[in-house]
Amino acid sequence: MARGRKTSLVITLSPEERDELESWQRCSTMRAGLVRRGRIVLLLSSGVSLSETARRVGIRRRFVEKWARRFLAERIDGLGDRPGRGRKPLFSLQRWRCIW
Repeated sequence: MARGRKTSLVITLSPEERDELESWQRCSTMRAGLVRRGRIVLLLSSGVSLSETARRVGIRRRFVEKWARRFLAERIDGLGDRPGRGRKPLFSLQRWRCIW
């Protein structure tokens, strides 16, 4: 019997989605964060609890829940980074051209 808290987050993958996420696990050139998110979804779809998934992947439970919710809302496209991450540029492209 599975241990851990019960959750309403139930992930069911299509065969195509499962194939794609499993191929991410074998790819050596893919970003590690994306591979980790794919592993989270694969574990949850296999019936592993949120807490156990967090322990296996090595991140906090709340982040496992975040990625599960995003996957349920947007499927594989939701596992990517949102635009606008990182430091904002000091100059716009137009201003940069004026400087140079």
